[in-house]
Amino acid sequence: MERISWNQYFMAQSHLLSLRSTCTRLMVGATIVRDKRIIAGGYNGSVSGDVHCVDEGCYVIDGHCVRTVHAEANALLQCAKFGVPTENADIYVTHFPCLQCTKQLIQSGITTVYYAEDYKNHSYAIELFKEAGVRTEKVELDYLALDMNYKEKASVVEELLKIVEHHDTSEFNQLKEKAQELFRLVR
Repeated sequence: MERISWNQYFMAQSHLLSLRSTCTRLMVGATIVRDKRIIAGGYNGSVSGDVHCVDEGCYVIDGHCVRTVHAEANALLQCAKFGVPTENADIYVTHFPCLQCTKQLIQSGITTVYYAEDYKNHSYAIELFKEAGVRTEKVELDYLALDMNYKEKASVVEELLKIVEHHDTSEFNQLKEKAQELFRLVR
């Protein structure tokens, strides 16, 4: 049996963390790792005790949601809160860090930024990482499939099944049963 690589393992953790995001614009997760051990995790969401984007919508100023604390910042703040050093640690992020998070990661001593998806990669952020000697590496999650759109896909399949339901052939019934099993569709 082939084991999952460390990069895939930690990136999968970041994708899992992103599922806790309360921002409706982009779900981001971050995992800070030192010596192959997870020392912190974060996702983008509102300040503790404040309203969430999922409940009241994003609070957008100049094209940015100002209600949320970014995933990278939340992970770094978790380390600060509990006295966990970030010097010489790595971070795994679902999306390339924004310019502000880039500066925070550099200041915190992060040595490598692994990211799964490009996202408005700012040229100054790339320059800052290079100048600071922080390595960046794209690591697409390919070992497992984390489907962030599974609810929408299930809904589409359910609608398709309703449309073609009058075709009562054995082939249709087999596909219908398989779709219901895969998506746990309730009929």
